[in-house]
Amino acid sequence: RPERDYRGITTPTTHQFMFASDDTWVKIAASLDEIAFGSNQIALVELDGHPICLGRYRDQLFAFAHKCPHASGLFTDGFIDALGNVVCPLHHYRFNMANGRNVTGEGYVLKRWPVEVRADGVYIYPSGTRRVNMGF
Repeated sequence: RPERDYRGITTPTTHQFMFASDDTWVKIAASLDEIAFGSNQIALVELDGHPICLGRYRDQLFAFAHKCPHASGLFTDGFIDALGNVVCPLHHYRFNMANGRNVTGEGYVLKRWPVEVRADGVYIYPSGTRRVNMGF
């Protein structure tokens, strides 16, 4: 039975978490070398016909929306700061690429997707619903 949080919103129970299987991942490139990262370490790629960004920071790869949720600034025109946050070029709102949280306090959330680099290519899980039960 679904549980409700303090706001009365239904939250999934542990057994309801969805897990991605290999056949649900979408291959976006044969290798990381195929992806054209800019000097800002951000690349524009397509996922199911929609543009998204890949950000590279300290040997980690992140997939996130190509437009800022605040005023639709293009992240390909932004940059990644020293802490690994992607920064919108319009108003300098900063977002944690790992969890999508707005770290400058404006309250926006950046859409993101799980990404994996495998021996045979770069893959993104398109729904973004991949959950891992850590036993909490």
